[in-house]
Amino acid sequence: MSPDLSPAERFAAAKTRDKTPKLQAFRSRLGFALDPFQLAACAALEAGDSVLVAAPTGAGKTLVAEYAIHLAMQDPRAKVFYTAPMKALSNQKFQELVAEYGASEVGLLTGDTNVNSRARIVVMTTEVLRNMIYAGSEMLTDLRYVVLDEVHFLADRFRGAVWEEVIIHLPLDVRLISLSATVSNAEEFGDWLQTVRGSTEVIVSEDRPVPLDQHVLVGGKFLDLFDSSGQAATNRVNPELLRATSLGRRGGRSGGRRDGHSVGRTGPRGHVVPPTQGGPGRLDRWKIVEMLDDQNLLPAIFFVFSRVGCDQAVSQVLRSGIRLTTADQRREIREIVEARCRTLRDEDLAVLGYWRWLDGLERGVAAHHAGLLPAFKEVVEELFQKKLVKVVFATETLALGINMPARTVVLEKLEKFNGEARVPITPGEYTQLTGRAGRRGIDVEGHSLIQWQQGLDPQAVASLASRRTYPMNSSFRPTYNMAVNLIEQFGRSRTREVLETSFAQFQADRSVVDLARKVRSQQQSLDGYAASMECHLGDFGEYTMLRREVGDLEKQGAARADSQSRAERDKRQRRIGELRRQVRTHPCHACPEREQHARWSERWFKLKKQTDQLSAQIRSRTGAVAKVFDRVTDVLLDRGYLVPTGTNAGGAGRVPRDVEVTVAPTGRTLRRIYGDRDLLVAESLRLGVWNMLDVPSMAAMAATLVYEPRRDEGQLSERFLPRGEFRAALDATQLLWAELDDLEHEHHLPGSQPPAPGLALAMHRWARGAALDSVLDDADLAAGDFVRWTKQTIDLLDQLSVVGDLPVGPTARQALDAVRRGIVAYTAVGP
Repeated sequence: MSPDLSPAERFAAAKTRDKTPKLQAFRSRLGFALDPFQLAACAALEAGDSVLVAAPTGAGKTLVAEYAIHLAMQDPRAKVFYTAPMKALSNQKFQELVAEYGASEVGLLTGDTNVNSRARIVVMTTEVLRNMIYAGSEMLTDLRYVVLDEVHFLADRFRGAVWEEVIIHLPLDVRLISLSATVSNAEEFGDWLQTVRGSTEVIVSEDRPVPLDQHVLVGGKFLDLFDSSGQAATNRVNPELLRATSLGRRGGRSGGRRDGHSVGRTGPRGHVVPPTQGGPGRLDRWKIVEMLDDQNLLPAIFFVFSRVGCDQAVSQVLRSGIRLTTADQRREIREIVEARCRTLRDEDLAVLGYWRWLDGLERGVAAHHAGLLPAFKEVVEELFQKKLVKVVFATETLALGINMPARTVVLEKLEKFNGEARVPITPGEYTQLTGRAGRRGIDVEGHSLIQWQQGLDPQAVASLASRRTYPMNSSFRPTYNMAVNLIEQFGRSRTREVLETSFAQFQADRSVVDLARKVRSQQQSLDGYAASMECHLGDFGEYTMLRREVGDLEKQGAARADSQSRAERDKRQRRIGELRRQVRTHPCHACPEREQHARWSERWFKLKKQTDQLSAQIRSRTGAVAKVFDRVTDVLLDRGYLVPTGTNAGGAGRVPRDVEVTVAPTGRTLRRIYGDRDLLVAESLRLGVWNMLDVPSMAAMAATLVYEPRRDEGQLSERFLPRGEFRAALDATQLLWAELDDLEHEHHLPGSQPPAPGLALAMHRWARGAALDSVLDDADLAAGDFVRWTKQTIDLLDQLSVVGDLPVGPTARQALDAVRRGIVAYTAVGP
């Protein structure tokens, strides 16, 4: 114990040790001290509470999860599930836990991978756990802890609802360990967890374990983003940076001589960087890499917000002849790559650009993005962690929790394409990206480097870098699958109550409280305005209405002067004349304070309109989730998946909301279908639309239901579709989708996107055994994208093989086996 502690502090520390004997045993085997937030979270777990831990990337949140696993392993029957939002994260965590506890104690479930699923520690994607809960899986028996890693994914608009479903429906005796990036509303989320899960400690840490030094690269010169003189206020922009970028914006030659010849500039540790011409221009990427290497600032991650940009960046750096590795490192890299890729066929390696990729790895440079083959991405991650790859050009997906910390993070731009337009990155995204800088236990500080370009305002950059606003907002919405599962379990009325406990409704209700407070405040103002416009001669509100109607009619007349008939104009003029007579004869018209009353009246009407709008928002938000559930239920009743209790068939008109309903036999099929097109899949099975499909056509149909086309994809002509029964089945499926879409809009639901056959021909040919190169040409996709879509296709085929009757079920199983081959079958994990 530190001798610097006072007697009182030593006494308090001793009491804490006495209360947490399991934590003390866990600490003793670690060999390093725990941070205060880690101690607080672990102590809460030992006390039997759930925890929400919100802390920066790299702060050591996962140690809290490791302590939960340690606690579970003290009980010979207890089990713990570790969930992650992505399969890559699940695979990585699985390998770490196997190294710690042994292969016999750890399992992995990711939809397309099933390894030792009966183990006491099981790593899985969050969707797998959600499906287990709805199926009432026996694997939930003796479950003590569930780790929800990257729980801020709850805000993801496509998948976020899954986290809420898990949190709401897990048995209440299961303790949750929710791990989140730093969010600005952690306390709000913690309050909701407390409401639905019981005792939950919220532990928030905003301290980075490794301090971040933030720089801007102007031309060839490293400049601190913030003033580090110690004489300025916190987060004041470095005056030297302002001068340098100001010269650049005026077209001057920052740091140059009067004779027009540029001079060298110094890096952060005195290194002279080659000069650039024409003021503070942008250095070539290889020069930046060289500079970072000279300054001992590697390994580095360059965030480039496009896949093509990442690949081009690697090519540019390699063309410079740069080499960042030693002979021994190159030998080790080759050994690792050959071991990891030994199951890939030689002809596929050529198609995948293996030799060029390997050359980059051996020279210490690689790309990392979703278009890469998963096997290649895993190799890049492993080599980066081993400090063998020194520079990675990556898209922002790398920032989502994969363990790849760097000494330096380089941001080439502070904007990205969001699918519709180029938009600035948010403060939360900036925090997430720069969170990769600084390796705990290795680096004294991390570095972020923003490459300056024309138009970039240092003040705006400083504002971005100093803010920590990263709110977590619910994206929860009831689905058809969710509705039948919950109604089967709880009944209709109880389900409505359950859904009203969602974080979405919790946030809506909180916003309603704020809105109601504002309405009350504005109502007081309205009362004051009404008092100020009172007239002793008569009803000034009535008088104001007459004047406003005159003004509105005159404005309409001016706006529609060219489009109205003479009869319409005459009618309007007669009405205006009549109103003006009423104004002149109204008692308030003679009031000497008329115009003063009128000013208060205008304020009253303006504020009344705002208040009415706020009241409408309150009405729309109260019970919003349950209202959507009611509409979903109406659609299911209409199609016969639900029936009024005591009857055998649905679809016989609207069923009152207070009438209890039961899941029909077809609804039990829908219970086991997960995905955005759950109802369309169930309807296609019910109506036998796919009964005539052979194995390749079944694979093509499944791909059509999971594939999301790129924005630039147009309508496919028939010659790009598989021949035979597939075309007829596709027509029937699209017709069925159109019927459901009309029904959804009739019930005020948003509907879904139509089936997308853009991948159908490629999947059909892949299922028939076609070579990888020709299939990728057909698909016009990168290998990584093809593997990703094929694995989603496999997931749907697996569901169909279980729920589909003859002949669909067996055909789907054969189709699954037909597409799970080659690069799709590759996995880096195993028993």
